[in-house]
Amino acid sequence: MRVIVRTLSELCITVGSVIVLFVVYVLFWTGVRADDVMDDQIDLLRKEWSKPRPPADGTSASPARPAPYAKGKPFAIMYIPRLGFTWNKPVLEGTGTGTLKKGLGHYAETAQLGQKGNFAVAGHRRTYGDPFKDFPQLRRGDAVVLTDGTTWFTYRIDKGPYKTVPSDIEVIDPVPRTSGYTRSGRYLTLTTCEPEWGHSHRLIVWAHLDSTQPVEAGKPEALRR
Repeated sequence: MRVIVRTLSELCITVGSVIVLFVVYVLFWTGVRADDVMDDQIDLLRKEWSKPRPPADGTSASPARPAPYAKGKPFAIMYIPRLGFTWNKPVLEGTGTGTLKKGLGHYAETAQLGQKGNFAVAGHRRTYGDPFKDFPQLRRGDAVVLTDGTTWFTYRIDKGPYKTVPSDIEVIDPVPRTSGYTRSGRYLTLTTCEPEWGHSHRLIVWAHLDSTQPVEAGKPEALRR
């Protein structure tokens, strides 16, 4: 009997140790690795942006249509001062599991950055760097700033955080039905999971493009301390 009790006790200790190690992995190690990966993505972008760009030929009557984003590759950096002046995350094309481990993901079926329509982006609330951990703190009027290496885009939040279910895909429509917008424009939608450690619901914020400026002009006002 003592042998059985001792065996059960040892088994419980082993199981408990495995659970603790798993929690440490989820809470700490995946975050450390994700931060490193996101920093690498940002470094890749900055190196690409530092390369000389061919001058415009001046023969086109209107700006060229932006090239499609490459699946799984970074194309922009996002800043949200409300989440901290050191908060900045890479934005990659697509919302697959592998992509969201590297940063934020752009819904490929939505508009490109700064273009007419709805530029929609998803991010993890917890794990893999917790990019949107403090998402519920976002408020109307907050700035969401992005750059593609040539232009700064400053969006201003109009509504949210709005709670809905994962099947509510209308939140990323060109003119989202529940956003309060009534006509086409240049919008931004951010989405993440709710509750903090679950995924039964989604939190949404909507913003409009407030201003743009070339990177040569320096940081936009929203990023100046």
